[in-house]
Amino acid sequence: MKKEISAIDAKFEAQKIAFGPMYFQSVIALRDLGILEFINNHRKGVSISTIIEKLDVSEYGVDLLIEAAEILGVVECFDEGKVKITKVGFFLLKDEMTKVNVNFMNDVCYLGAKAMTDSIRNGKPEGLKVLGDWPTIYEGLSILPEPAKKSWFEFDHYYSDGAFPEALKIVFSKKTGTIFDIGGNTGKWSFACCGYDPDVKIKILDLPVQLKVAKQNATEKGLLGRIEFYPINLLDTEQKIPQGADVIWMSQFLDCFSKEEIVCILKNAYQAASEDTRVFILEPFFDNQNYPAAHFSLVATSLYFTIMANGNSKMYRIEVMKSLVNEAGFEVVETYPLIGDSYHTILECKKRV
Repeated sequence: MKKEISAIDAKFEAQKIAFGPMYFQSVIALRDLGILEFINNHRKGVSISTIIEKLDVSEYGVDLLIEAAEILGVVECFDEGKVKITKVGFFLLKDEMTKVNVNFMNDVCYLGAKAMTDSIRNGKPEGLKVLGDWPTIYEGLSILPEPAKKSWFEFDHYYSDGAFPEALKIVFSKKTGTIFDIGGNTGKWSFACCGYDPDVKIKILDLPVQLKVAKQNATEKGLLGRIEFYPINLLDTEQKIPQGADVIWMSQFLDCFSKEEIVCILKNAYQAASEDTRVFILEPFFDNQNYPAAHFSLVATSLYFTIMANGNSKMYRIEVMKSLVNEAGFEVVETYPLIGDSYHTILECKKRV
């Protein structure tokens, strides 16, 4: 949006914010009642009376949601009583990024969002109470209620999996015997490594509750002989990352922590690393994106961290992360921007000598 706009336009933009939650839920209803899909299936347009007849939704309900959708540019009304989908509506239905984001906001974040002020005031994820009684969301990931659990993991994997093919080439460009997957979550990166190099050994380091899921997945894939599981709470400074890694890998991990915690974790990695250990940090830095939609989505993700995840972390600017790396004793020796078909940048780091 232009910085200089008229008072009339500014007032309109303010109303978009004021009524945003209502309009968001109107789109959810339009989708869940099958109305948006039905309209999409009639690309040249369909009468509102036909929608009412075929979907068994009241005239009142259809009219209400169509009117809201027209305001949002999701549908277009034309002739007399006819409606067709717009490009915006098509993206809401079919674009993977949009679907993942909508489900994540609706199923994970929406009910807790009202606790934003308290979360910032207290430095705690006060909105998390709507999902469960944990200090942070990470202790509860494996037991989140549905549909929040499904939507959380789809969101997390969407913003990481696209980077894996190119990331694997970078990591394995040099002989790599052992990789420490810090914050390995469900094990997807570790499994990708095992599929890429038949000789590599992996150690997944994460909270015990997360390792339970990763170990179950590794068992199903027949990879227990190549993957070890190391329970650790990296916020406990007494718990140390072991030595012996050729590569220390952190994928979408450090954004789960505050600046002070990131430095602490990196210092832990520093004591574990040798002069030859390569440390890779994969992150979607919000100021290093090709498209406004990605920038917009990543800044919104910071608000999720505030209200639902842990109350003190966020998505970072690339130079902020580099400064934290430097503060912990590492230096960034290579920057790989926007890896593959993804939103990510890889920072390759080594001990500063």
